[in-house]
Amino acid sequence: MIRGRGLRAPRGGAKPSRNGPPDVIWDSFGVRTDLAVEAREFVARRTGAEIPGVLSETERTQYATITRVKVVTEEAERALGKVRGNYVTIESPHLRSRSKEIQEDLAQTFAREFLRLAPLAPDATVLVAGLGNWQATPDALGPRTVEYLTVTRHLHGLVPPELRGGMRPVCAIAPGVLGLTGIETGEIIRGVVSNVRPDLVVVVDALASMSTSRLGTTIQMGDTGIRPGSGVGNKRLGITRESLGVPVVAVGVPLVVAAETIALDAMEFVQSQGGGPRGGPAQGGPGAAERRQFLRQALAPYFGALVVTPKEIDDLVEDLATVVAGGLNAALHPSMDWDRILAYLS
Repeated sequence: MIRGRGLRAPRGGAKPSRNGPPDVIWDSFGVRTDLAVEAREFVARRTGAEIPGVLSETERTQYATITRVKVVTEEAERALGKVRGNYVTIESPHLRSRSKEIQEDLAQTFAREFLRLAPLAPDATVLVAGLGNWQATPDALGPRTVEYLTVTRHLHGLVPPELRGGMRPVCAIAPGVLGLTGIETGEIIRGVVSNVRPDLVVVVDALASMSTSRLGTTIQMGDTGIRPGSGVGNKRLGITRESLGVPVVAVGVPLVVAAETIALDAMEFVQSQGGGPRGGPAQGGPGAAERRQFLRQALAPYFGALVVTPKEIDDLVEDLATVVAGGLNAALHPSMDWDRILAYLS
C-alpha cells in the first residue's frame, strides 16, 4: 500500500507487527509485495517445496485466472508475512485492454468472488473506505473507486421496502492519508464505524507488487483487513476486525513495484542465463537469498526509496476504479441490473 506525501524505504530488522504475525522468515527474503499469491509463489520457488499450512486452488475463466489462497497456521503466517485468512486474486491482462465488455465480465467475476468471501444479509449495512492519496495518481485508486460507488444509506430508510430494488444501505468515505490530514487513517475509520455501526467494512487501496507483469492486471481481496503502507515500508495502524470490531474485507490492485526489485530480478536473470560471474548460484538456488541481501544493501543508496509505476497510470487508475466499483455495486446491490450499474458509472 502506498501512503503519505512521500515514500520511505523500509527500516532494517524484522519485528512483530502490531496487527499481524512476526514475519522474520519472510523478511529474510528481502522482497516487498502485498500479494499473497506472489508471496506463496516466491517462497515455494526459493525453498523448492510447497508451504505447510497454505492451501491454494486455481480456477480459470474466459478472461481471468482466479487463485484462492488460505493461510491456516502460524508457521505459514511467518513464512509468507501474511496473517491467517483467505486471499482471492483475480489476474487478467485484459484489465488493461479498455474493453467495456471485458470490464463488465471481470466486474461480475469480482462480485461473485466478493460475496463468496463475505456473504451478506439482504439488509446489511456496508461502509466502503477508499484509502489513498488523491493528490498522487498511483495512490488514488481508493478515492476514485468511491466516486463511482452507488451510495444508498442516506436514502434507504426513506424508501418503502418494496421499492428498494434489492439495494443494501451502503455508505462511503475517502479519509485521505496521514500526510494530508495529520490523522491516522485507521483512527478516522474507527470513528466512523463507531457511529455508523456497519455490518461490514470494505477498504480499497493501491498495492505494491514484486512483478511488473502484475501492475494493473491483478485484483486482490482478503478477509484479513489491511495494514496501510506496508507495501512501501511504512507501518500504520491496522484496519482489521480486531481494531474495528466488525469484519473487514480489503480490496487492492498493485500499481507500483520497488525499483530495487526490478534491478535485483534483472541481475538474477542475467546470472541464471550465464551472463553473470562464473560459478554464481542461479535464481532460487543455494546462496540466492544471501546474494539478494548483498545486492539489496549495495543498491539501497540508489533504489531504496524509489518505486516505479506504469506511464499510463492516469488511464489505468480510471479503468481499474470503474471495474472495482462496478464489482462492488453488483455485489452490494444484487438486484440492480447491469445496465443501471453501467449508467451510474458513466
